[in-house]
Amino acid sequence: MVYMTKTPSFTEHAETFRQLKEVRAKAIEHARIARQLAEERRELIQQLVDHGFSQADIARELDVSRQAIQKMLAMP
Repeated sequence: MVYMTKTPSFTEHAETFRQLKEVRAKAIEHARIARQLAEERRELIQQLVDHGFSQADIARELDVSRQAIQKMLAMP
């Protein structure tokens, strides 16, 4: 027995595709902003280190681990 499957219609689902494209564009923009903020955060932490603060000092102030500060500094 052979079953015929109906090919979905793009026009019937045009609104869903439009929403999907909109969500995708927003996600890409948010990822770009997150990269910019991570770079800004890295630069600010590096400034504090350059002024003599230890990674542990910064970690305590931010309520994160010293390892988290290390990772933030290591990010490209």
